[in-house]
Amino acid sequence: MIDSHCHIDLEVFDSDRDNVLKHAFDEGIERLLVLGLSNRQFVRLLDLKRRYAQIDIALGLHPYFLKLQDTAQTQLMLDELSHLANLYQDHYIAFGEMGLDGSLPLNIAYQKKILCAQLSLAAEYKKPIILHHRKSHNHLIRLLKEQKYHGGGILHAFSGSYHEAMTYIDMGFLLGVGGTITYLRANKTRCSIAKLPLDKLVIETDSPDMPLSGFQGQRNQPSQLGLVVNALAELKNISSQEIKQQTTMNYLTLFGLSLN
Repeated sequence: MIDSHCHIDLEVFDSDRDNVLKHAFDEGIERLLVLGLSNRQFVRLLDLKRRYAQIDIALGLHPYFLKLQDTAQTQLMLDELSHLANLYQDHYIAFGEMGLDGSLPLNIAYQKKILCAQLSLAAEYKKPIILHHRKSHNHLIRLLKEQKYHGGGILHAFSGSYHEAMTYIDMGFLLGVGGTITYLRANKTRCSIAKLPLDKLVIETDSPDMPLSGFQGQRNQPSQLGLVVNALAELKNISSQEIKQQTTMNYLTLFGLSLN
């Protein structure tokens, strides 16, 4: 299995990160993608990658970690991102986590400006993107079409309608499937994912967030990825092994990687 989206670098794992990762590897996790959140945080990701061959990393500016800045400060932040992109281009496999979040007080116009800058870098360095969305499908889809983005990537933690899912797939994205499908109340998303082609899906935990049903209030971790697999297998009425094999292949193909 491959956890296509986690944040194992966060402070909540500082006291037992090595044990958490060992447990994940023991449970059959062969790779993990740890996402970029800010320029400053990227240094931690580089260190993680040096220590663990199984860890892939991404470079990006997450909307949660942005604050509205004046034009000069914003340009400095984007210049630093561009510098990191160039300096470490052989170390990261994607740009992200980037996106639009309609639940934040940060105005959407500013979020779009930062997202567009990252889309430009992704096109320049020919790397896929990892997209964050929340209450923003319409804005996000419109922006991607306006920017004529065709570089592919993963829409993280998909939740929405079948029509929205197919729109992203038609634009070249894989959809990240996580703990949401373990909740029976998430009927719209569960029904959508049940109908989607398996070769367009990857699996994720979003550790330490997005706890699975029955584990509310607890820290999520990559070793629980098998529970997502089981839930997806039940939804699609196929074996867990088929889910593992196909989603692993989807991830490796997207990033041009091999398990060897």
